[in-house]
Amino acid sequence: MIRQAFVHLVPARHPGDAGAVAALFDSGTLDPRQVVAILGKTEGNGCVNDFTRAYAVEALCHMLAPRLALSAAQVAERVAMVMSGGTEGGLSPHFLVFAVGEAEVAAPAGALALGTAFTRDFAAEELGRMPQVQATAAAVREAMAQAGISDIADVHYVQVKCPLLTSERIAAARARGATVATEDTYHSMGLSRGASALGVALALGEVAEAALSDSVIGQDWSLFSGRASCSAGVELLRNEIVVMGQSTAWGGPLRIAHAVMPDAIALPAVHAALRGAGLDPAGGQINAADAARLIAVLAKAEPSSTGTIRGRRHIMWDDSDINATRHARALVGGVIAAAVGRTDLFVSGGAEHQGPDGGGPVAVIARA
Repeated sequence: MIRQAFVHLVPARHPGDAGAVAALFDSGTLDPRQVVAILGKTEGNGCVNDFTRAYAVEALCHMLAPRLALSAAQVAERVAMVMSGGTEGGLSPHFLVFAVGEAEVAAPAGALALGTAFTRDFAAEELGRMPQVQATAAAVREAMAQAGISDIADVHYVQVKCPLLTSERIAAARARGATVATEDTYHSMGLSRGASALGVALALGEVAEAALSDSVIGQDWSLFSGRASCSAGVELLRNEIVVMGQSTAWGGPLRIAHAVMPDAIALPAVHAALRGAGLDPAGGQINAADAARLIAVLAKAEPSSTGTIRGRRHIMWDDSDINATRHARALVGGVIAAAVGRTDLFVSGGAEHQGPDGGGPVAVIARA
């Protein structure tokens, strides 16, 4: 069988609005049995107490359950649900539905290939530490094998949803006589994202295993993956992985390309990703014809730890009213929106070990 990847972007009126996704199935546009992952941008704060992510997962699972003759819990076990909270600035809430079907012929130049995998549930004391790194690396390799991607160079983006620590989980670890990487629940989000990203880097050969240890996670920013995007949430205990790449064994019109933004205002990197996907940003912003072929843009955003962008001071870390990652999502979202002429962009905050310090990967999915 020749496989084909399908990706549909639909709007969301609120975090629990699964109506536009349901319409894909009810109209016959997509078979719900083919769905392997759903990514969503929800309008919460993106922090520990952002329950818009769990709300969206719950709504999607209950919508899919009768269509798949499964319980909502079984849907959650089967479909990777990656919700990223925070649509600051002009970012538009939306869902990205990924599915795998059959194609008549393979694409000689390669087509979008998808693979998903799940780690086991993590104990609280494993988050932000090497067990999470190693389990994530194993799951990335599993997802690559599922997608039929053998060359790591053919992987363009790895989306990970990972857990975080709550006061309850910390207390349970303490009761077992275990210590956790941090007792700051917000900081645990960054450590979990960072460990997950280093797991991707390990699987893709971007970082040597000998360079990794508990002590470098969240500390050594020279270690990173240029293709990892990790989002932490309270709604799960395991890592859920979606590998996106190119393969000549897959068919269909969809293509993916990526680039790495060295900082938050690296418009040339966004242009490079667009060109890699066959779109022309020669005028600064892609034209209407190319815009019609653009399916999705996925990116990471993180304030630089130096407190500067190209030598100029920023206050993202010093603002006590608005979380730093919220500033970063708005900034990077604006840069990308200017290049593509749309705001329904999957810009995720918190890029620890995901691209260089203050930067992050950006990927483009488009029709050939």
